[in-house]
Amino acid sequence: MGKAKSAGARRKPPGAQARTRGVKAKPNPNPFEVKVNRQKFQILGRKTRHDVGLPGVSRARAIKKRTQTLLKEYKERDKSNVFRDKRFGEYNRSLTPEEKMTERFALEQQRHHEKKSIYNLNEDEELTHYGQSLADIEKLNDVLDSDSDTEERGTLSAELTAAHFGGGGGLLNKTASQQSEEGDKAKSRKELIEELIARSKQEKRERQAQRENALELTEKLDQDWKEIQTLLSHKTPKSENKEKKEKPKPDPYDVMVRELGFEMKAQPSNRMKTEEELAREEQERLTKLEAERLRRMFGKDEDETMKKPKHVSADDLSDGFILDKDDRRLLSYKDGKMNTEEDVQEEGSREAGGSESEGEEEEEEDPSGEDTEQSDSPDGHSDLDSNAESEEDGESPEKGQLPAPGERCSHGDQKARVARAELPYTFTAPESYEDLKSLLSGRSVKEQLLVVERIQKCNHPSLAAGNKAKLERLFGFLLEYVGDLAARDPPDLRVIDKLVVQLYNLCQLFPEAASDAMRFVFRDAMHEMEEMLETKGRAAFPGLDVLIYLKIAGLLFPTSDFWHPVVTPALVCMSQLLTKCPVLSLQDVVKGLFVCCLFLEYVSLSQRFVPELINFLLGILHIAAPNKPTLGYTLVHPFRALGKNSELLLVSNREDVATWQRKSLPLHWASGLKTLTATETNHARLSCLAVCLALVKRCMLLYSALPSFQDIVQPLRAVLMEHLADRGHPQDLQELCQSALAEAENQKPHCRPLVCEKSRPVPLKLFTPRLVKVLEFGRKQGSTREEQERRRLIHKHRREFKGAVREIRKDNQFLARMQLSETMERDAERKRKVKQLLNSLATQEGEWKALKRKKFKK
Repeated sequence: MGKAKSAGARRKPPGAQARTRGVKAKPNPNPFEVKVNRQKFQILGRKTRHDVGLPGVSRARAIKKRTQTLLKEYKERDKSNVFRDKRFGEYNRSLTPEEKMTERFALEQQRHHEKKSIYNLNEDEELTHYGQSLADIEKLNDVLDSDSDTEERGTLSAELTAAHFGGGGGLLNKTASQQSEEGDKAKSRKELIEELIARSKQEKRERQAQRENALELTEKLDQDWKEIQTLLSHKTPKSENKEKKEKPKPDPYDVMVRELGFEMKAQPSNRMKTEEELAREEQERLTKLEAERLRRMFGKDEDETMKKPKHVSADDLSDGFILDKDDRRLLSYKDGKMNTEEDVQEEGSREAGGSESEGEEEEEEDPSGEDTEQSDSPDGHSDLDSNAESEEDGESPEKGQLPAPGERCSHGDQKARVARAELPYTFTAPESYEDLKSLLSGRSVKEQLLVVERIQKCNHPSLAAGNKAKLERLFGFLLEYVGDLAARDPPDLRVIDKLVVQLYNLCQLFPEAASDAMRFVFRDAMHEMEEMLETKGRAAFPGLDVLIYLKIAGLLFPTSDFWHPVVTPALVCMSQLLTKCPVLSLQDVVKGLFVCCLFLEYVSLSQRFVPELINFLLGILHIAAPNKPTLGYTLVHPFRALGKNSELLLVSNREDVATWQRKSLPLHWASGLKTLTATETNHARLSCLAVCLALVKRCMLLYSALPSFQDIVQPLRAVLMEHLADRGHPQDLQELCQSALAEAENQKPHCRPLVCEKSRPVPLKLFTPRLVKVLEFGRKQGSTREEQERRRLIHKHRREFKGAVREIRKDNQFLARMQLSETMERDAERKRKVKQLLNSLATQEGEWKALKRKKFKK
């Protein structure tokens, strides 16, 4: 169905035809390619677009665009040709065109002056050898003046060469021509050769005479020069000296360059060995030392192991003699004087004696600074003694004093006894605690440390597969051994202090096993406390071994973590000790103060607030003051305001107060106090009070940054004021109280009072109608401008998304068509070539058969 044309379209103005004559008329579209987009309803005021579409034209335009863009990219997908502009300063906006041209000209000149080849050495510089140019030397213009016949090669005359290498024909022809000219009789070949030999000898003698004359003239010239040289040695006149210019001083830069040239260069060093290699070398060293110790213990001599010759002939020149060691000595000076041979021998003997004990001495050094005690190891002394005895045995034959057989036997027995008393160098890892205890019992501190160190070195995890489990068990055995040492009376604290280093080394190697062992110890201690609470209703402070374990846990593991598998249970255990264990004796006071010290060490970095610590220190200060009916603070368990032990640390004897001196509390008091006199008991009470005041001061410094600091220290300030009012305390205690109060008063309050937040008053609700602007009717009625904008963007996004998906789908279809066309073209080309080959083969077959038929016809 077609539409009727409008009247305006039928009637064109007369000037329209004239305007369209010079312009090419637009062709009318094919009616079959026109698509009319009809609308169901006609809406007034709405402009209609795309009411008539040309799908064929649009499709052709899209295909053309994809051919120019997408197809081009598809064909160039495997190509990476890029043009790079490497002109100097082309994209540098800071350079002017003149500067760019100048730099480019300089680069071009530099490129011309550079060497064209790095292997062409004679291009720019001339090489010399002993002042002569190598180019002149290569010309081979040197004169050969040697007398030997070998050096006269190349100086043979033409007649000699012709005579020897030309068969003599040329010489004979020459002589024959000469004789024919002279008219003499021709000479024979023998005569010609003899004449040639005589002539060559004569020439040689002439050259020798010339050489001798030249030497004589040279010697004469030298002698004349020596005679006149003495006449030439005279002083130059002063006028000439003045004319001579002074030598300029060297430039400091040149001096520095020369010094750097003579400076010693860094020498390459050996690579650092791994932990496995070091452990293996240490094990081999200890095994070798143990073998030597066993040899000395059983009386075996070194000479027995050496191979001796069966028979020595009188004609033996001892060609196979080999020195056992290098007897050469280095030249050395000491205090500006050269060392004598005796000093060198003494130093050598000291080095030989201390070589075996050198490793142990270094390992025994303690970080606490006891170097003098650790440097003298027992096994080192035994090695020194044995080496000294061997040196004396070696020197005795030289002095001419041969020992008797009995003396030899006694000397061997003495060496065996020394080796038997010496500490073994290798140990097997203990399988139980009794094995470790048998190894360590009855030995000194140094020997016990050596035993533990050698057990670790001989059973390093890198040496065998099962050594890791053995050393993990060794950590538990050492912990149990430390507990036994702490439970002794008196406790062996010195050995415990040294064994902490070994525990730390094992903890670094096996942290999981160490943490499990420490948790097991704390779990047992807490179970014992709970059982005592269930049975007796109260729990006593544990022994010194548990306190030592708490101290070791703080040394082996980090205490500043928010949560730690070992430190957190230790903190809980210490808080339980301070809250559930009542203070009944002076020994309990010492244990509680030790736990307070551990608390401060644990929280020194994290500054964590511990209320149990403050409460316990408050209780200690309370039992050191006289009882009062009213208190300005509140006590918590395990302390009571009134009772049997409410004045446990109170000292009423003025004489004891006057004779007291401030000292640190010994830790062995925690294991038990022996029978002390009244004066010693009062001194111990005052020492406990001094320690408590020092801990209070440390707490005030630690918690000074807390907002509630003043509220925390308010009870402590009240107790300190009571102690300060008591004039019966020594001067040191009063000074401690004053310093603690001063620290508390100097801190400014960090907390702010609570204030209501300022806000605007809420207005009353007004019943006024809400006016909503109706922008459109229908579905969008009642929506605001923001909602309409949001809906418009969502609609636009959906439309663009669908269009993008449609375009991608069309691009894929276009690429698929291009790939299919390429495949079809390749198949057609292959079929064409196959057909051509078959045709050529058929032609050859026909020709061959025709030729064959011709042959048969013949």
